[in-house]
Amino acid sequence: MFNRYRDDLRMVWLVAWRELHDQLRDWRIIFPMVVLTLILPFLADLGAQAAINFTTQYGTPLIAERLVPFLLMVVGYFPITVSLVIALESFVGEKERGTIEPLLVSPLKDWQLFTGKLVAGTAAPLVTSYLGITVYMIGLYFQRIPFPDFNRMMQTLVLTSVQALLMVSGAILISTQATSVRAANLMASFIVIPMAILIQGESIMLFWGNDQVLWLAVLGVAVLTALLARVGIAHFQREALLGHEIDVLNLRWIGRTFWLAFKGDARSVWGWIRFEILKTVRKQVPSILMTIGMGLVAVVAGYLWVNSNSTRIVGQFNAGDLSSLISSTGMGVPVSNFTISFPTIWGHNLQAILVILLLGLFSFGVLGTLVYLLNMGIIGAVLALIGALGGSPLKVGAFGILPHGIFEIPALILASAAILYIGIMLVTPRPQRTLGEVLIEAIADWTKIALGLVLPLLTIAAIIETWVTPVLLSSALK
Repeated sequence: MFNRYRDDLRMVWLVAWRELHDQLRDWRIIFPMVVLTLILPFLADLGAQAAINFTTQYGTPLIAERLVPFLLMVVGYFPITVSLVIALESFVGEKERGTIEPLLVSPLKDWQLFTGKLVAGTAAPLVTSYLGITVYMIGLYFQRIPFPDFNRMMQTLVLTSVQALLMVSGAILISTQATSVRAANLMASFIVIPMAILIQGESIMLFWGNDQVLWLAVLGVAVLTALLARVGIAHFQREALLGHEIDVLNLRWIGRTFWLAFKGDARSVWGWIRFEILKTVRKQVPSILMTIGMGLVAVVAGYLWVNSNSTRIVGQFNAGDLSSLISSTGMGVPVSNFTISFPTIWGHNLQAILVILLLGLFSFGVLGTLVYLLNMGIIGAVLALIGALGGSPLKVGAFGILPHGIFEIPALILASAAILYIGIMLVTPRPQRTLGEVLIEAIADWTKIALGLVLPLLTIAAIIETWVTPVLLSSALK
């Protein structure tokens, strides 16, 4: 078995070495990457020195201290975007040059071919990124600017590495789906722009100075990287690289594929409700059970976290804040305010479900699941805080959350499990289906759950939360 794994890895290395050899012999690829990589660190060093001089005049050196690791992250990110073009043309570029056929008819397995390209595509971005970081650190040394602490340095290096892997995995996946280098370069905006937004979020964490949250960001990017690489390996088909010369936006095909998956075998609305929804729920039982388990953990974790920090947290509240605290959870309403409308509550709940869908679609269900966990964690945290403020968590839970929660929480679970199911389907190999077909069918399943179960449950929950929960909670807290 060990020899078989060794032979498989040797094949991966052969593909990677072939790709690296093609990259290194073309000076038009190497020269711009090296020159641009060396220029930016010098500019960053000058910017750091100017920021330190400016903030020192006003007695705010903390800003400059946080700016140094931020520029370190930018210096590591910029070369990745420059050298991303190598990964973008890894498959489609060879197809245009006419060199892909010998590689496709070789005895290599699909995963070996994809992984070899992934290894080679990651090498140049990482090398140039580390080169830029090294030049930046040398500049800090000669300008006598203090280095970031060791923990922050490790965070930046690890974050740079996983971001490079994430971007390259996405670029190679695009290269397998695109029909021309021009199309691949245009589609690269779907990688660069989200990553730029992510960098902005990480910069907030850096200036905030919360190391734990930044390590969580590292973990989240690493999970997304693994999922994206898995999607590429699961749906890579060498035949498809030669089977399509040009892509046409076929809205009729998209609509027909979605409708067939959405309708299923049903011949009437009642048959769709009775059989198709039940069949879809049955398919998603594993993701539903996973979602329920994660939700329970989030509730307990939120409760325990507030209990362990109750002294510090309670100091920010007083007994008069109890009503507003209950209303801020989204799982209750102010006991003194009965004018809150049904459309407001229903629209708020629907908005939360749509946010879970949109975030989940761009992250294989990961970000959607995080929003769900945040909602569940808030329930546990608020119940613990109510107890710390002298209230009764049992009363608030029984009369302020449970009446509508028995409908709203299952709706949240079903919607979150359905978006998690989309991620599971995308990373599951299905040789008979293209990536687009798998995505359309998974979205159709989510729509079935949303229209057949989630929407009715949210409507019932909003009715109870508008006209029943306030009365019960007001009576219980008198």
